[in-house]
Amino acid sequence: MKKFHRMTLTAASLFFAITSAHALDGDAKAGEQAAAVCVACHQADGSGMNVPGGESWPSLAGINAEYLYKQLSDVKAGTRNSPTMMPFVSMLNEQQFKDVSVYYSQLPATEGKFDPEATEEELAHGEKLATQGDWDRYIVPCKSCHGPDNLGAGDAFPRLAGQHAGYIADQLYAWQSGKRDNDPQHLMLAIAERLNDEDIRAVSQWLSRQPAK
Repeated sequence: MKKFHRMTLTAASLFFAITSAHALDGDAKAGEQAAAVCVACHQADGSGMNVPGGESWPSLAGINAEYLYKQLSDVKAGTRNSPTMMPFVSMLNEQQFKDVSVYYSQLPATEGKFDPEATEEELAHGEKLATQGDWDRYIVPCKSCHGPDNLGAGDAFPRLAGQHAGYIADQLYAWQSGKRDNDPQHLMLAIAERLNDEDIRAVSQWLSRQPAK
């Protein structure tokens, strides 16, 4: 039974991971201008911000354009709950969503922020979860969907490597609680609900330290 469950999850993950994305019809130059409303949180270089013990705004630089476009669309439609983002996305129209997404996708990826006091044991545990998973608890490794180096796969699975630890942890808790629910086939809920606080800290800290190519 365990083997069957493992194979089913892996097959489902790989199916979505290899789904090819369509090119987004956006203009990066126009996107740079429209992104003026994004700079306060996501910075001019798209690097975002990570406030220790506080809110974390993700790095957008180098993230797949189609993924970014979907998140903007979902926030505006209310299918992704983000009170912080709603006032800003409401300032942009459909074409500007595309332009901003293309603009950020073309910026060089930046490095993540993390807790320098994370222990070697925590990081080793995080690496195991991200690269091997924990099949005894039916936890699929992050790389199954997010790519071999967790650099993203298609328009459904964003880059995790080099993303801010605070943001990764925040999103895992959001998936876990159901506050966020805009992923394919609820795959993230199935993973997040099996993670405890130690798991979330460990995997977030490890992923944030990985090269954001």
